[in-house]
Amino acid sequence: MEVLILLGALGLSLVGGALVLFARSMGAGDYQHADRLALLALEEDLADGKSPRDGGPSTEER
Repeated sequence: MEVLILLGALGLSLVGGALVLFARSMGAGDYQHADRLALLALEEDLADGKSPRDGGPSTEER
């Protein structure tokens, strides 16, 4: 019975540690890299000063 109590305490401490590390990495902004990669494709259009809505070059004209 003592082993079950020790395993329960160990499991809870591991889950708690994982949650603390996850919250810490979210606070540090480690997961914002995906947002940057998603916007990277638009960077060239924004450098031209025109967006595709403004009549910028389409992909066929390049």
